[in-house]
Amino acid sequence: MQKTALLGFLFGCFFWFSSSAQDAKSAYLGLDELLGEGSFFDNHLTGFMLYDLDSQLVRYDKNSHLYFIPASTTKLFTFFGSLMVLGDSTTFLRFILKDDKPIVWGTGDPSWKYPPLPSPKLKAFLASYDTLYFSDSNWKDEPFGYGWQWDDYNQSYSAERSPFPLFGNLAKGSNVNNRPVISPPGFSIATSQKPLRNLQRDWHSNLFYYNPRTYNGRDVRVPFITSPETFADLATNDWGVQVLLSDEKLPPDHFVLKGIPTQALYKEMLLESDNFIAEQLLLQISDEVFRELSSEKAIEYIKETYLYDLPDDPQWVDGSGLSRHNLFTPRTMVSLVEKIYRLFPDEELFRLLPTGGRTGTLKYNYSASVPYVMAKTGTISNNQSLVGFLKTRGGKVYAFAFMNNNYPHKSSAVRNEIEKVLLYIRDNF
Repeated sequence: MQKTALLGFLFGCFFWFSSSAQDAKSAYLGLDELLGEGSFFDNHLTGFMLYDLDSQLVRYDKNSHLYFIPASTTKLFTFFGSLMVLGDSTTFLRFILKDDKPIVWGTGDPSWKYPPLPSPKLKAFLASYDTLYFSDSNWKDEPFGYGWQWDDYNQSYSAERSPFPLFGNLAKGSNVNNRPVISPPGFSIATSQKPLRNLQRDWHSNLFYYNPRTYNGRDVRVPFITSPETFADLATNDWGVQVLLSDEKLPPDHFVLKGIPTQALYKEMLLESDNFIAEQLLLQISDEVFRELSSEKAIEYIKETYLYDLPDDPQWVDGSGLSRHNLFTPRTMVSLVEKIYRLFPDEELFRLLPTGGRTGTLKYNYSASVPYVMAKTGTISNNQSLVGFLKTRGGKVYAFAFMNNNYPHKSSAVRNEIEKVLLYIRDNF
């Protein structure tokens, strides 16, 4: 009886393993049909990796060793670097007192009167002074990132980088009696004969134009040109103290004024793919490590200190992904999100990421009665990526990177085909 029972057990194990292997083989063949030769993804550059976070094994791979333009999935690099370097709250400014007057240096903190973020507590600090000095001696960067498109200068997603942003470095145009009024005050508006539908800034100055005949009356936010002089003027008007310029160097011994929870920055950057916050986070990393503001130095520090073990060396040049000079491989993206995954409980991490059909940039895509995609999107013309996590019907969580470059289709068509692949994984893995 014991021998018969043992044989039955062994036969059952063999049958189970054979059946499981057959199921796995069928699942992989199904992915081959969706992603392989003759599929929608066969006429442009596509890279895909599916990674089992429990077993730490790759379950499917297509071109994961090739480099792709990542677009806004670059923000995952910025997010990870921020987690490694920044604390629970930002450093809003650094300062010293000289002859009873404060000299302040910016840290890159983007929060002052930027609508998506809470504002730091600056009022109590200013209450003791009627004059302060601002120095940008720690600024070692440029307003635009390497490879940004110059003709995006008028778009709200392309706000300039600066050491001490005010109002998100954006001017707001509001309709008052069918003509635009700009806030914060201090910027000039002129009429134009060009068929402008809304406010447009001059390329080389902070002069704004509109055409009364074609003006559509919608509220709009337009980047303004940053400079120490512009900062001093805006801060003087807004803070109610006189702000003067200084060339003082930041000394090793100084004071800091703490800002807002960094969690607020991460949530807005990831859910809404906020380029401005992403760029300023890199500067805050540089401020924390080097006491100067250089996105290039921040990137090199993060790569050398925390990302030296990635499968492929990332070509990483900005915080937001606006630059087409960023180049990452899918397997490097998967390695990165695994590092992030190990830092958080699942639910805490997934709340920060766009969720299919529910939140952020995925609110209207990948909908399901039970959400199954929690991932960062990345889209610029002819390039679309999706990197993050997928939960199967059985509750298993996979990391994945799905990167598409140089496609001749509408982005919606690519998104629809990506959805077919992700649904298949949800139901068959």
